[in-house]
Amino acid sequence: MQRTRKPGISRRATLALMGTGAVTFATPWVARAQAKTIKVGMPTILSGRVAQLGTSSRNAVMLEVEKVNAAGGLAGRQIEMVIRDSKGAPQEAARVARELVNTDGCELLIDAEASSGAFAVHEVARDLGVFCIHTNSETSALTADPKQHIPNAFRTARQGVHDSIVGGSYAAAIAKTKGLKKWATCAPDYAYGRDTTGEFTLYLKRFAPDVEIISESWPKLFQPDYTEVVTKILQAKPQALYTCLWGGDLTSYIDQANIYAMFSQMEVFAVNMADYTALTVVKNLPKGIHSGNRYIKTYPATAENAAWGDAYKAKYNEYPTNWSWENATAVMLIAEASKKANSADGKKIAEAMRGLTIKSPFGADGTVTMRAEDQTLIGYAIGWGTTIPQEPYVPDVKPGDWKTILELEAEWKKSKGYA
Repeated sequence: MQRTRKPGISRRATLALMGTGAVTFATPWVARAQAKTIKVGMPTILSGRVAQLGTSSRNAVMLEVEKVNAAGGLAGRQIEMVIRDSKGAPQEAARVARELVNTDGCELLIDAEASSGAFAVHEVARDLGVFCIHTNSETSALTADPKQHIPNAFRTARQGVHDSIVGGSYAAAIAKTKGLKKWATCAPDYAYGRDTTGEFTLYLKRFAPDVEIISESWPKLFQPDYTEVVTKILQAKPQALYTCLWGGDLTSYIDQANIYAMFSQMEVFAVNMADYTALTVVKNLPKGIHSGNRYIKTYPATAENAAWGDAYKAKYNEYPTNWSWENATAVMLIAEASKKANSADGKKIAEAMRGLTIKSPFGADGTVTMRAEDQTLIGYAIGWGTTIPQEPYVPDVKPGDWKTILELEAEWKKSKGYA
């Protein structure tokens, strides 16, 4: 469990002042110092192979919470973070989330779980009616499916369908140019992997109809050995490979596939590659992997984004990840919604957050919006490019067009019965 201490007078010092009668001479100041903190619970993964998800999420939240508290907190209440490790287990994520509210007294939840745990936390939010903002789950159905909609749950994580629309279009253009007709896929065997792969291939085939998927691999989440998967792909002899493996799974997969020189035998499209947690960890980063932007401080190519990335690195001695900007955005939105509502009450924050647009270093046009209809984030910088093994890692990112993204997303929702 991690807590932030509110600045200023300590509880012990306050009691001492009250005991000596000094409080009589400083009533307004002491009242402000004693204003009740607001506890914000955060279940996430802080141990195991994908602990980077939790640590980089936590770091970004703490960075932004410090700013909010320095500016007066949420409607005058200092934020106190209560952060717990779910160990990547959905049942544990649900238990922790419930305990954060019922036992620790948390009034808001920042759900920094992967998709495997986010749906479990979502049900806790549904049951308890507590304000919840999902910051890491990219499974489109979490917010696209009307059955999942509850008025108190939002999402600042990017959506798989958004990446797939942009990535499918980008990959189709390369497929046409290079004649890449035979494709293989490799994705983690759970909601995010299944859904995102299906969405990517949908748009790949939409823009390049003669593409054929000749091999599919579904390794288990956090699987330690990918030898069988790599061998299967090599035997199929595809011209191109799509994978949405992420974090430690992606880096382990690449390191093991490098032994077989797999990346020199086909074009590789790895949506989660362009993130410092992958770019700086792979032992021998192959040249020319195509990836969607996750977090790199050079995209969007703005002074605000670069400054945010450098500030994070100065504080934590490493660059932020995709999970970092998603979690930072959650705190930014909560703070702005609280200011708009002039309240720290979860229901009032939720009302103010629907349709809210804020300035953001991560926005395609310098802003992001919490779309009212499904309470999910839109307008964030999104694009694809080709990696190189050193800074700036993805020197030329082709940006996605949000007008096209929204049009195709609306079609997709209708086809799924979500509209």
